[in-house]
Amino acid sequence: MKYTFKVDKMDCPCEERLIRMKLEGQSGIEHMEFDLQNRMLEVYGDCERDALVQQLESLNLGSHFISEEEAAIAQACDNCKQRRALWWVLGLNFAFFVIEMATGLYSRSMGLVADSLDMLADALVYGMSLMVVGAVAAKKIRVAKFSGYFQIALAVFGMIEVVKRFIEHESIPNDTVMIVVSILALIANAVSLVILQRTRSKEAHIQASIIFSSNDVVINLGVIVAGLLVKWLDSQIPDLIVGTIIFGIVISGAVRILSLAKK
Repeated sequence: MKYTFKVDKMDCPCEERLIRMKLEGQSGIEHMEFDLQNRMLEVYGDCERDALVQQLESLNLGSHFISEEEAAIAQACDNCKQRRALWWVLGLNFAFFVIEMATGLYSRSMGLVADSLDMLADALVYGMSLMVVGAVAAKKIRVAKFSGYFQIALAVFGMIEVVKRFIEHESIPNDTVMIVVSILALIANAVSLVILQRTRSKEAHIQASIIFSSNDVVINLGVIVAGLLVKWLDSQIPDLIVGTIIFGIVISGAVRILSLAKK
C-alpha cells in the first residue's frame, strides 16, 4: 500500500528527520519518500492508516491524509550516484569553508567569516546525515542535538565578534576580496545545485542538499551586495550587517533542529 500525506510545516530537513524518527518504529513500514519542496510524504508498506495519521498528528506539523492506494515499493535511486553527488557537495562546502574563513580573516570581512561558518554548518549536517543512515532513532536524536548546539556555538562566537568590531570601529574590510571570493562561492554552490538536480532524486538527503545549496546562493549574493556597499559607502557597517544576518540564519536553523529533536 501507498499512503500519501500533505505536511504543511515540512519545509526543511529538520522536519523530515523528525518524521523518520517518529515513524521508523511503526510496524509494517517498508519505505518512505519525502518531497520537501511540495511538502508531500509517501509511506509504503503494510501498515494501518489510522496509526500513521495518529503518529503524524502528534508532531503538530499540520499533516493531512491525502490518499491510500495499492502500490509497489518505489525503486531506490542509484545509491552510488547519490553518494557521489553528496560527497561533491560536502567537498565543495568544506573547501569554501577553509577559503572563506582564511580570506575573511585576511580581509577583515565578517560577511565572509559568517558565510564560511554557514558552509561548515551545512557540511556538518550533510556529513552527520550520512553517518546515521540506518541508525536507531536515539542515535539520530543525539546527532541532531550535537549538530544544533555546535551551530549555535559557531553563531554566538560570530555575533560576539560582530559586536566587538562595531564597538572598536576596526578598519574597513577589503571589498575586492569580499566580492571576488563570494562570486567564486556562488559559482561553487551553483555547480552543487546542478550536480544534485542531475540525480533526479526525491530522496531526503538529496532534497536537503538542494535546499541548503539554494540558501547558500542567496547568502553569497548578500555578501556580494555588502561588498559593493562597503566600496560605495567606504564603511564597514554593510559587512557587519550581512554578517549578523547570516549568523541569525545559522542560529534559526539550529534552534529548529533542537526543538524538533526534543519532541
